[in-house]
Amino acid sequence: MSELTRGELRRYSRHLLIPEVGVQGQLRLRDARALVVGAGGLGSPVLQYLAAAGVGRIGIVDDDVVDETNLQRQTIFGGDDVGRAKAEVAGERLRRLNGWIGIDVFRTRLTADNARDLIRAYDVVVDCSDNFSTRYAINDAAYFEGKPDVYASIYRFEAQLSTFARGAGPCYRCLFPEAPDPARAPTCAEGGVLGALAGIAGALQASEALKLLLGVTPGLQGRLLLFDARTTRLREVRFARDPGCDLCGHDPRITTMVALATTDEAAAEAIEPAQLEAALAAGARLLDVREPHERLLGTLPGALTIPASQLEGRLAELDSAERYVVACRVGVVSRWVVDRLREAGFTRVLHLQGGLLGYAALHDAFSAF
Repeated sequence: MSELTRGELRRYSRHLLIPEVGVQGQLRLRDARALVVGAGGLGSPVLQYLAAAGVGRIGIVDDDVVDETNLQRQTIFGGDDVGRAKAEVAGERLRRLNGWIGIDVFRTRLTADNARDLIRAYDVVVDCSDNFSTRYAINDAAYFEGKPDVYASIYRFEAQLSTFARGAGPCYRCLFPEAPDPARAPTCAEGGVLGALAGIAGALQASEALKLLLGVTPGLQGRLLLFDARTTRLREVRFARDPGCDLCGHDPRITTMVALATTDEAAAEAIEPAQLEAALAAGARLLDVREPHERLLGTLPGALTIPASQLEGRLAELDSAERYVVACRVGVVSRWVVDRLREAGFTRVLHLQGGLLGYAALHDAFSAF
């Protein structure tokens, strides 16, 4: 371990004043490696703070490109970056931020197939992903490779954080043994998120990762930190290792990487009338877009009625986190409504083929609609 250069001493002088860091701690950071999975809302502050702190090598894993809707919270990007690969842009930004460090760019999605290979070369992995399949893959790979996993997730006004480390506490599966149905678990893209919340949660993640690399305790192992930005309240839930955990329990059933099943809702944007009742029973809500004169003969109980002609002015009445089955009289207007809703950012929407007349025909109720 060589000494810090004069330039490094100057750059990191405020770190050197902290007793828990000092010169030796800064040298530890310079020799450390951190892998950040996801360069989005959480990844933006994590990457910038780790780079500014002098973490010697930072890996960036992201297969997405910058979209205009990202700019509200993903502060590592600018308007000129729209359409470019997030990992590449983030790498360029970090190199400008700190020329003393090395950057590894991985333009790929972390999966059960590549997770262990990606994580193996780093000292800590920071989970800034936005989907359950990636979170479970990170947790499992980090456990098998013996690397700590600094986790966070955000949704609307709420954030949660924890750290999982083999031999030092429970794992992600102890906290969440099974992933929810992906079709019923809205993401930030579907339900929204306060932009500043991403900065708050990401900064906390970066702080936990730096503490791990420095050996500063205590960390968030066995503790789930919950932050509500709407009420500005912070609380903590303690949880213990589950002896029956499929991964880290006494008799583990998961001994190798397993892929989590995913659902592509966009590919299932239409349902048949015979499927309507099952969709509604599963939690979807009927969005009846017929005009008032078309509804004179009635509609289904619990339906939300917004005429297609009024859609533009009443979008605020819809919740992008909810699942909707959009229905009109014969299934023509509803197709247009689904397309318009998708343009507005609603992804959890289905189109009822054949319309409510098709549904009525199945129940010998032609006069009902």
